[in-house]
Amino acid sequence: MKDGLEEDLFIDNRKDSESAFWRIKNAADAQRDERVHRILAQEGESFWLTLGRPLYISICILFDFLILSEIIFLFENYYVGLILFALVLGFVMTVQKRFYDDKFKLDSGLNKK
Repeated sequence: MKDGLEEDLFIDNRKDSESAFWRIKNAADAQRDERVHRILAQEGESFWLTLGRPLYISICILFDFLILSEIIFLFENYYVGLILFALVLGFVMTVQKRFYDDKFKLDSGLNKK
């Protein structure tokens, strides 16, 4: 009886390794399925919409950090400019994300949980 109890308490590395493998495999399969659905969802799109996504993101990055960063140097006090830059950047990025979600929405057909 004592030996049976010790066997139950013993950690089975092979069993744990196998269960970890299946968890990782299932997660990888889910990610692969999502990528495939996203690629297939782009098949019916126009060329300009597909090209517009990275172009829009590039323009937003350039605007955010080249144009808006001038706010920092407009003030005598560097820290006031930095705080105002952070506030304006947060607002602008929120507006940009909403616009991106509205114009470049990709319907992959997956139900999100």
